[in-house]
Amino acid sequence: MRRTPDLSLASYSFHGLLEAGRIDVFHYLTATKYRYRIRHADIWSGFFPTTDEAYVAKVRMALEENDMILANLCVDGAHVWEPDEGARTANAARAADFIRIGEALGAKTIRIDTGGQEAAWSEEAFETIVRQYRTWARRAGEMGYRIGPENHWGATQRPANLLRLAAAVDHPAFGILFHFGNVRDMEVEEGNRLLVPFAMHTHVPADYATTCGPLFQQLMDAGYEGTFSCEHHSGRHEFEQVEWQLGAIRRSLAMLSDGTDGGVQA
Repeated sequence: MRRTPDLSLASYSFHGLLEAGRIDVFHYLTATKYRYRIRHADIWSGFFPTTDEAYVAKVRMALEENDMILANLCVDGAHVWEPDEGARTANAARAADFIRIGEALGAKTIRIDTGGQEAAWSEEAFETIVRQYRTWARRAGEMGYRIGPENHWGATQRPANLLRLAAAVDHPAFGILFHFGNVRDMEVEEGNRLLVPFAMHTHVPADYATTCGPLFQQLMDAGYEGTFSCEHHSGRHEFEQVEWQLGAIRRSLAMLSDGTDGGVQA
């Protein structure tokens, strides 16, 4: 019998508190483990004020002391494609820094976006993106993790683009951070269904918290090996809203266990 994936908690859920100077990565890890009873972290690059090795070592120590696993490292500002060559070079350097960080922290998955604000990539952009992910995926495969983009902006919100990219990269260490419902240019349910087989990690937003059961079941049926990660976005009352959202996700999982669809039944 296949196990039910564990929960994780995206640190982006606390971006409002981070901006207000009321939380840092260490407080996030402690809250995740002891307030929310979750041992799988999902850290956004915004929680790294520096990429200095001494700071990264402190984060690793905090993970180890709390007996936690880094399910995912989400990296912003390192996307592959920019029309300007100088911007691409700067992004590539940031990507290399965070790949090093992810490897040092034992990340199971690393999210680095494709870039491309338009609905589809140009051929030049696509070739550049494919070449880079092939390189990263080979390294990831050797090191025992997976790497890929998230379906959350620009061309990646169109599932057809991501399926084309996955086919071109053609490596088992390449995957997609599947953000539930972030689909354009087709019915959302169909877009979700198309992305399920490529999921390496997930983000479950608040509007799916009470209805995520069917997607959880699809992921489990597809052999998904990552975690179900709660990601909150409002930037307001985050400690309390995350508690609600996690409760709803946990309820959906409980409903699945007795054969219901994980929805809002009484």
